[in-house]
Amino acid sequence: MSSGKSRNFELIAGLILFEVGSTTLFQMGVEAKQDAWIAMLIGAGLGFLLLLIYLGIYRRDSERDLFELCRHYLGKWIGTIFALIFALYFAYESSRNLRDLGELGAFALLNRTPLPIIMLITLLVLANSARYGIHMVFLVCVVLLPIVIVSYFLLVIMIAGEGMIKFEYMLPVLENGIKPVWDAAVPEIVSFPFAQTLLFLVFFPLVKKAKHLRASVLITYIVVAVALIVINQINLLVLGPTIVEMTVFPLLQVVQLIELAEVFERMDVLFVLVLFIGLGTKILLFYIGAAIGFSQITATGYKKWVIPVGLMVYSASFISPNFSHHLWVGIDLVLNRYYPYIQMAMPALLLMVMMIRRNKRPQE
Repeated sequence: MSSGKSRNFELIAGLILFEVGSTTLFQMGVEAKQDAWIAMLIGAGLGFLLLLIYLGIYRRDSERDLFELCRHYLGKWIGTIFALIFALYFAYESSRNLRDLGELGAFALLNRTPLPIIMLITLLVLANSARYGIHMVFLVCVVLLPIVIVSYFLLVIMIAGEGMIKFEYMLPVLENGIKPVWDAAVPEIVSFPFAQTLLFLVFFPLVKKAKHLRASVLITYIVVAVALIVINQINLLVLGPTIVEMTVFPLLQVVQLIELAEVFERMDVLFVLVLFIGLGTKILLFYIGAAIGFSQITATGYKKWVIPVGLMVYSASFISPNFSHHLWVGIDLVLNRYYPYIQMAMPALLLMVMMIRRNKRPQE
């Protein structure tokens, strides 16, 4: 992998595209209905606390990445098990996002192209990008970020300009109390997308002159979280809580309603292309994170793992026979039952061990 160090703003560009990623593809907090924005706020708040844990881990040892930290502080055997779980988690998340991209492409643009072909071409492009390392990927993110920001901004302006937003869909607030809202947020919204910043513990040590990295990451997280809450709520305010719950790709349906002055039509094509950028970035960053993990666990070169991880990602993307099963496995089975241990319990345990060992060091 490229040994070049990235700068703060390059990592931040990658973090923004990563967080946006596939999040806007789905409606978050549908169980909370009109209170989805409150569920998103709760999820973002708890995700912020998790990010503080991740940054706390980085601050205590900024020279080692996540896999090195596990093996150094937890011992060879337990540390290797932790590192392997993290690497498999990153590879699986890459496969899930690859399936999302393939399904979206087949649904919106390439309905005559077989799903395996769409996903194979996508993975070949991303695997070739992974060969150049994370530094080059972050540089590409810097170029793509303005396109994504401007595109989403224009979409929001057009939706508002069409008069499609109906604020009465937000009422009544907390009609059924706080419990449905809390249940919608924890652990589902916390785990996806906010706790996925765990991946960046692999990349933080690759930043040079990281003096203001912590503040930059926290500010970026807050800004992106607010933007995601706004976009998520726009879906509900346009389609209504009942329809949005039954829609597979709600923002895509909202964008298809835009017909501004009979000139700006078929904006769904723009949205899909912008979403491809976010999804592609997310797939690639998880892909690289997994490849780094397996290379360190086996003490072999990073590039030797690019192809094996690619095969792993591609194969895992076909675990589900259809998209409905894919969503069920991702949300009801994996995200709610297993991810809290990987994203919350394991990093918290690692931080505790690091703090204990640091406190004991002067006495040794």
